[in-house]
Order: sequence, then structure tokens, then C-alpha cells
Amino acid sequence: MKFPGSVLVSLVLFVAETAAALCLSGSYRAAGDRMWQWLTLLFALLPCALVQLSLVFIHRDVSRDRPLVLLLHLLQLGPLVRCAEVFYIYFHAGRVEEPYVSITKKRQMPKDGYSEEIEKEVGQAEGKLCTHRSAFSRASVIQAFLGSAPQLTLQLYICVLQQEITAARSVFMVLSLLSIVYGALRCNILAIKIKYDDYDVSVKPAAYLCIFMWRSFEIATRVTVLVLFSSVLQIWTLPVVLVNFFGFFFYPWILFWQSKCPFPENIEKALSRVGTTIVLCLLTFLYAGINMFCWSAVQVKLNDPDLINKSQNWYRLTVYYMLRFIENAFLLLMWYIYKTDIYLYVCAPLLVLQLLISYCMAVLFMLVFYQFCHPCKKLFSSSISEGLLSCFKFLCFICKPPKSTILVDKAEVKSPENADEAWSSNKTIDSQKGNPHQSVSSNA
Repeated sequence: MKFPGSVLVSLVLFVAETAAALCLSGSYRAAGDRMWQWLTLLFALLPCALVQLSLVFIHRDVSRDRPLVLLLHLLQLGPLVRCAEVFYIYFHAGRVEEPYVSITKKRQMPKDGYSEEIEKEVGQAEGKLCTHRSAFSRASVIQAFLGSAPQLTLQLYICVLQQEITAARSVFMVLSLLSIVYGALRCNILAIKIKYDDYDVSVKPAAYLCIFMWRSFEIATRVTVLVLFSSVLQIWTLPVVLVNFFGFFFYPWILFWQSKCPFPENIEKALSRVGTTIVLCLLTFLYAGINMFCWSAVQVKLNDPDLINKSQNWYRLTVYYMLRFIENAFLLLMWYIYKTDIYLYVCAPLLVLQLLISYCMAVLFMLVFYQFCHPCKKLFSSSISEGLLSCFKFLCFICKPPKSTILVDKAEVKSPENADEAWSSNKTIDSQKGNPHQSVSSNA
């Protein structure tokens, strides 16, 4: 049975970040910065509540008679209880013979064009551990992009305004960045396991390293760009954030309305239509929060029973990174034009170049992951290099300038008037060739 290391990492990041947020908000209160104190508490407690809600929903605690567990979730102690339950199951597994086991069938990765199907017995303990791992993975994603990402942006913004990086704030920002990167990593792994559920997926350490580097460069660059832009053009920060957020929030709903599919009602049997709508809105809310800071490996598809788009769309990936690169470059340009005196000792062109190179490094690690380290790359209908090549060909075809008017005139068919003149002149020449005496007499 696999050691539940992901559960332990999720709990450590959750507890450490929450404790650091409470300590930092206390220091803001002592310094008299009430606004920074309440914003820090808001970005710390809101994801805490959403994490408790997700754990209760996944484990179906409302429909079960577990009042103590529900009380501990209300006290924001749900992850501690769940982690203790996980390790109790892990260390007591195998001591008592289980009454029944379930048999799962998984396919191995294709080798030489063949894929074997293997059967595996899954006991009750292992099934419960799998449920706990899945719950903590989703909780880590929620904590990362609805709590840690806004928190990191806020603390870096405070550092820029105050021109000071304290020890407590630096530790908190490092924890927030690790939490975001870990949440993005879990999001990638979840996307792979959901898309290729029929296969026995094994993620290698090289894949984890590529994802970690890819997400670190991407998220750090994105947060820095947003902070720099908001520090000089505060009035335009809200429109930029709202356009990004609501664009990604409504995109799955627009696709769902265009598909004209019936409203999904098989998410949870105990939920009413209103409850299902709330769950779907929370899902798209999380999807928008992820795409605000990095590429969402999980693409929401509301007309699918699993609510996930399982097809690999290289075009969407290419368009996202191209538009995000253009947006980052534009925001940096605005910062460079309107930068204030607080950046007097900052080499602005060098900083812009470093941020753009960092984003390109993120794209490079992403390409390496999909081309060489993806655990299911043998199942791709086309590799990412082929997909990107076809995307660039399509974009070049769209952006290709029209042919010159001279070549067009040469290639076009002559107009009817010119055609009649040419036909009449040719007819005169032919008649002269056919009746030479007539031409001589006429000349005479």
C-alpha cells in the first residue's frame, strides 16, 4: 500500500500557511495597518472554509451520522481529523482480514503497439485511502488558487509599497508560493488521472520536476507582473482582474449553452437543482481562479458526465500562452511608462527582460514535460511538437498578407470587354491570313 505522502504535504502546507497568516495579521494590527490586517485574514479564512466544505462534500458527511466530525469541520479542524484518519487506516491495514475486496481493471501503457489489461484487488482500506488522497488533492487546489495566490499577490504588493521585506513576510510569501506550485502540480496529476482513468498511470520523478519548474516560473512571473502593474496604475487593476476572471468564469457556461445539452443532474443524488447549480458555479469559480495565474490543466466541460474535457487540445493551449505572453508584455510596458519614484533604483529594462525570459522558461519546461516526461505521451494522437507546428501553420495562414495586385491581375481572367477586343483583333489577323488578295486590294 502506497504511503500517503501527498496527504501529509497538503496538511503541512495548510497548517503552516494558516499559522503564518494569523501571525502576520497580528503584526499588521500592532503596526496599525487595519486594511492589510483584514485583507490578510480574509485571504486566509475564506479558503479555509472552502476546504472544509470540499472535504465534507467529497466524504458525504452530511448524509452520515458523524456529528463530531462535522463539529470539527466547523471549527476549521477538518484537515487535521482527516489526516489522523488516513494514518490510522494506513498503519492498521492488513492486521484484520477484510470481508470483501473489489477488483479493478486497468490497462498498461502500450508497448510495441500492444496494451495488456491487468486486474488488481483493492481492499476497503486502500479504497478509503484513495478517497482521502483525492479529497486532499482537491483541497490543495482550492487552498492554492483561492487563498495562497491572492495572498502572495497582496503581500508582494505591500512589500513594494513599503519598500521593505520583513522576515515574517518573506517566510509567508515563500510558503504561499510553495502552496500555489503544489496546488498546480496536484491539478496536473488530477487531470492526467481523470483523462486516462482506464490506464495504470505512473508519474516519474522527472515529470514532477518538470511540472514544478514549469509552474514555479509561470506563477512567480504572473504574480510579479500583476503587482508591478497595480503599483503604478491602481485604477486600472480592477478592470484587468475582472475581465480575466469573468472571461474564464463564463467561458464553460457559454460552451454549455451553445451545446444545448440538458442540465447536468447526476453530480450528486442528494442535491437539488439549486444545489447542483451552486456546485457548478463553485467549480467554474475555481476554474477561473486557476486560469487567472496559470494554465488550468483540467478543462471544465459542463455537458460531460465527469465535468471534465478529456480531449487533448493543443490549439487551446497555444492560444492561452500566446495571449498571456502578450498580456504580460503589455502590462510590463504600462508599468515601464508610468513607473514612479519608488522604482528609482531599479533597472527597469533589465527587470522587464528577466520577467519575459522567466515566462519563456515556464513555456520551455511545459514543452519538455509534454514532449518527453508525460506519463501518457504514448496515448497522444499527436505530440505537442506536431500540434504546435500545426497551430503555427494555421496562424501563419490567417496572418498571411494577400497577394499583390499585379500578380492578381495576371492570374485573373480578362474582363469581357478586353476579351472581345482581343477576339476581334485575332479574327482580323486570321481573316487577313486566310484571304491575302483582299488585304492587297484594300491596301491599293
